[in-house]
Formats: sequence, structure tokens, C-alpha cells
Amino acid sequence: MAERLWELERWRIAELSAGGLTTRLIAREVGRGRYAVAKHLRVMRRPRAREPVRSALRLSLSEREEISRGLAGGESLRTIARRLGRASSTVAREVAGNGGRRRDRACSADRAAIRRLRRPKPLQLATCPRLRAVVEAKLELRWSPQQRSGWLVEEFGFDPEMRVSHETIYLSLFVQSRGARRKELTRYLRSGHSARRPRGSSARNGQGQLRATLNIRERPADANDRAVPGHWEGDLLFGKRMRAIATLVERTTRFVMLIALPNGHAADVVADALADKITELAEQLRRSLTWEQGKEMAAHAQFSVKTGVPVYFCDPRSPWQRGSNENTNGLLRQYFPKRAEIGHYSQADLDQVATQLNRRPRQTLAWKTPSQTLDEALR
Repeated sequence: MAERLWELERWRIAELSAGGLTTRLIAREVGRGRYAVAKHLRVMRRPRAREPVRSALRLSLSEREEISRGLAGGESLRTIARRLGRASSTVAREVAGNGGRRRDRACSADRAAIRRLRRPKPLQLATCPRLRAVVEAKLELRWSPQQRSGWLVEEFGFDPEMRVSHETIYLSLFVQSRGARRKELTRYLRSGHSARRPRGSSARNGQGQLRATLNIRERPADANDRAVPGHWEGDLLFGKRMRAIATLVERTTRFVMLIALPNGHAADVVADALADKITELAEQLRRSLTWEQGKEMAAHAQFSVKTGVPVYFCDPRSPWQRGSNENTNGLLRQYFPKRAEIGHYSQADLDQVATQLNRRPRQTLAWKTPSQTLDEALR
């Protein structure tokens, strides 16, 4: 059983510690065990938890006392709010949230408000077993968190305890769940992910970012309106063991070129492979290239020097800014499924796949093929 220190002993320990004595000497002086003294010193030296900072928009203790006095005097909520310079709805929510006119007390209401300010808060599914049971049951039926959140509103519309956002469900799965139970629950998720960051969070620290880049907003106007051929969008298409091929799509004609990367997708390798392919084109088809914020294009300056083609980069997490390439990559998954082995494809194999796509009629081209549209543009 742990040794319990008396109040005088705690004061004596603090005094001797301030005098610079070691833990062993303090324990000998007060006649207590060294580990009991060390434990008390750790507690004593622990920094006090900071009080939550109140927003000016929140009610203060003095305002809550004024509300209590007004309620005791029989004043209306509107009169109290007018005297405080607050909205009547603010005072009404405060009174309703603390038991109504008869039970509202300033000190207890203020303590509850401070308690609600503290972070981190316990997740809702950890504090409500009834809600957690329903959510886990629907998870086992492979309902997504968003489906469960919407269903709860419809099923338990008048029970606020049985409402939870889909983001809270995700965080409860990945933060509160542990060990076998976590694996058991997350395997029902459609994505199969075992970790999640809340929306808006970012672990970026500036490392690995591309240097001296041109933003997509600096791209020529004829590239944006697809008026002139020669403006390309590019990306890497990945398969098993992070093997990749490079894909290029011309914005005006949707003409596709595929480039084998047998030596990996390091920046200098990608730059050289793209340059070799681009220089096979006629000069009027070499106007610009748009790429995502990927480190495989860190050698974009080397590519531009070889080809004379400037590279423009999309905003982070904005794949729609190179929509033609994204759409084409989706079509290519017919030939190269996700997690399929693509490292054994030769350049001749990729050229054959590109030819099939370029001979496929497109609705965006009035049912002409990319090859036909490119030929017409070059006449």
C-alpha cells in the first residue's frame, strides 16, 4: 500500500526541496520512504493545468450572477438581456441549459461552462453505451458512418442523446477502439483504413515541397479554354509494389500518351522519360504541361530545359484542376487495375493501350475519336 504523507510532512518536503536537498536526504529528514517522497515531488513540480480562455462572446460569471438576480426578482428574460446588452436568445439558452428559472444558479452554471470548455473531451460513443451499441450493430451491417449518422436522426429524432456525427464515429473507431476490437470494427469500413485524421488537419511541415514552381493560375488563357492543342495534363498511374507508368492527356483533343518507367519514378527518371516522349511531338503540340504537387516532378526545371515546355502545378489536393487526366486514368483502370502488376509492361504494350483509347469515340468530342480530333487540329 502506498505511503500517505501528512500535511506537515508535505510542507517540510517542499521546504527542504527548495533548499536544494536531494530526494534521498529529504526522505531521511522526514522519516519517509524515498519513493513516496519522489512521487510527491513529481506531483508538486507538475505544471498546473491552464484555465480555459473564455471568449468575449461567452457569458462571464458576473453576467450569470446578474441573470440569477433577475430571475429571483421575477424579471423577464428579455429585460435581463437588455440590461446585459446581450441577445435575448443567449439568455434564454443559458437559463434553459441550467435547469430553467427555478434551478438556474450562477456559480454552478459557470463551473459547468468551464468544464465544457476543457479539452480534450470524451468522445460521445465512449460515454453513451446505448448509442455505441446501435452504431456498432449498423457497422457490422457494413453501413458507412455517414449512413448511420443520418439514420439516427430519422430513427431517434426526439432523443438528442442518440445523435452523433459521422466524423465522431470515425474518431471513435480509430481513437477509442484498441487492439482486437479496433481491427474487428474497422474491417467493416468500405475504405479499410486503420487510421484517420480529422478533416482540416495537416501534418505538413514544409519538407519535401517543390521549389520554384509555376502555379496553374499562371497558365496561358488558350490552355484554360482548350482553344489551342498542345497543352497537356500529366500524372503517374500506380500498380502493385509502387510500380508506375506516366500518363499524358492533351486538353483539347483528349489524345493520350503512356510512358513506361521501368527504372522507377524518381524525379530525374520521370523528367528524362517525359522529355524523351514530348520531344517526339511536333513543335505546335509542345506548349505546356500541368501536373499535380507530386515529388516525382521535383526535376521539372530539368524537363523544361530539355523540351522548352513550362510545367504548371495544381493547387494541393485539387485533382479537378487536371480533370481530363483524372478521367483518363479512370479509363485506364480497365487495363491496369489497382494493385495489379504493371512493371512488366513494355513501351510497346503501353503504346497499344494508348492507341485503343485514342480510337475510342468520346461524347465530349461530339463522338469523334481523339486521333481524328488531333488530325483535324494539325491541318
